[in-house]
Amino acid sequence: MAKKGEHRATLGLVCTVCKNRNYVTQRNKINTVEKLLLKKYCKHCRKITEHRESEKLK
Repeated sequence: MAKKGEHRATLGLVCTVCKNRNYVTQRNKINTVEKLLLKKYCKHCRKITEHRESEKLK
């Protein structure tokens, strides 16, 4: 039996405009093979920008 959260990866989302790490989220490594690209609000840019998945967390 699989353990809970075994296939989930914790990752950070980085703003593509100002390069600040604004969000931390999780994704399923099996169902979502490609990297995440989400439109989120960036408090540094003060607008909605694309946020890309980053490997590194603080």
